[in-house]
Amino acid sequence: MSALKKFVGQTAIYGVTTVLSRLLNFILTPIYTRVYPAGVYGIFTNMYANASIINAILAFGMESTFFRYLNKHEDRKQEVYNNTFFCVAFIGILFLVTGLTFNTQIAQYFAANASQVADYKWYVKFFVWILFIDAICVIPFAKIRADERPIRYSVAKFLNIGLFVGLNLVFILLIPAIIKHQWIGAEWLASWYRKQWVGYVFISNLVASAATLLYLLPEFLKLQLRYDRALLSNMLGYSWPILVANLSFIINENLDKIVLKKLLPPEIADGEVGVYGAVCKIAVFLSIFNTAFRLGAEPFFFSFAKNKNAKQTYAIILHYFVIALVVIFIGLVANIEILKYFISRDKAHLADYWAGLPAVPYLLLGYVCLGIYMNLSIWYRLSDQTRFGLYISVFGAVITIVLNLVLIPKYSYMGSAWVSMIAYFVMMVISYVLGQKYYPIPYNLKRIALYFVSSTIIVFVSFFVFNRNIFIGNGLLILFLGVVYFLEKDELKRFFKKGEAKA
Repeated sequence: MSALKKFVGQTAIYGVTTVLSRLLNFILTPIYTRVYPAGVYGIFTNMYANASIINAILAFGMESTFFRYLNKHEDRKQEVYNNTFFCVAFIGILFLVTGLTFNTQIAQYFAANASQVADYKWYVKFFVWILFIDAICVIPFAKIRADERPIRYSVAKFLNIGLFVGLNLVFILLIPAIIKHQWIGAEWLASWYRKQWVGYVFISNLVASAATLLYLLPEFLKLQLRYDRALLSNMLGYSWPILVANLSFIINENLDKIVLKKLLPPEIADGEVGVYGAVCKIAVFLSIFNTAFRLGAEPFFFSFAKNKNAKQTYAIILHYFVIALVVIFIGLVANIEILKYFISRDKAHLADYWAGLPAVPYLLLGYVCLGIYMNLSIWYRLSDQTRFGLYISVFGAVITIVLNLVLIPKYSYMGSAWVSMIAYFVMMVISYVLGQKYYPIPYNLKRIALYFVSSTIIVFVSFFVFNRNIFIGNGLLILFLGVVYFLEKDELKRFFKKGEAKA
């Protein structure tokens, strides 16, 4: 019970941090969509989609490897820290040198025409530095989590997002206001400021990443300039399947935004990517919950693995995680008529961005499946069978690639939303089946399936049958909560009584 309380407490801190950070970031979406036309916002979406893939490569699966080997070699924590960091740093330096050397060629690949190359050269340089800095911060952040210092982790994240949001507001709102009203410094600002230049977003990100690096300097100072070659070899054997699995996951998450630009006619591609990127922001609310859970769960699962009732604990965690997940799922769709204003409030762009709302239920259902898959995936990490994570993720990536190529030309971003949902559902089912074979955990499958299926029916009825009626949607949410309480009340009472008795 005390271990579960500790897990819930730390996850709550990570959750509050993640939610508040993402909400701060989320307030930028209506600002972006008001300032930038869908075509310009498409550049933003496309660059970050590509960056996420590179980010997975640079991390090289070393974050999970770090947690696993801390658990396996409790007497060699320093060597584990050194090995994982220097591995990531070496890859990061290679990327930095290569990216800066060939930035012109990379810019030419991204640019739709020759006139965009000059701007894209700047975008590429910004992202090369952003990705390098973020990569070398991965292991220090993991160490903070492993040392059970969620407050320090939270401060670092708030510093990062606070600077990012603040600088965005300066570049996008404050400077144009100074120029417009001819306040002090207006003439100088007008001499270099470029209206609707998306590069200011990337500059803000770079400054925020650099500030985070400075904040983490104490963790860097704990490194020692030595490594264990034999241990590193074993760690690489564990990490490379995770790298491929993570890369496949990122492909599932972002390939649609990349290939939309390539598969659609040039005159509409950036606009469609912009609309899809904007409506994806609503699904981010569910992604936030998944991220918060992962931050708290990953170190807990590894540290708790040697406990005799570990599997029963993992089963309980998934059970209540699914309940929370599907409640958020229903709640978001029930209130989508409110949330849609976070996409855009500018009347000139409302019709463009709101046209993408029908994609949201499919995107959210995909995130439900992804969250369950993330929870289930602990079996191959704890049993050192990371190759299965590779197989599952690659299979999901193949589904994503093939179906996107088939559906995007005909259905545009709606096809992308369907593909995302299908890929994550298949990965979730496969992971459960293989996990029960190689590392069986006594999940309450009937109850979990009941919540999953009933919430899905409620969401699609609320959205498509009742046409997003906010009162009917929230009425169905309340009804669902009542059913959950009725089914879970006895177990919850036993759970808390047991905790009180132990206390």
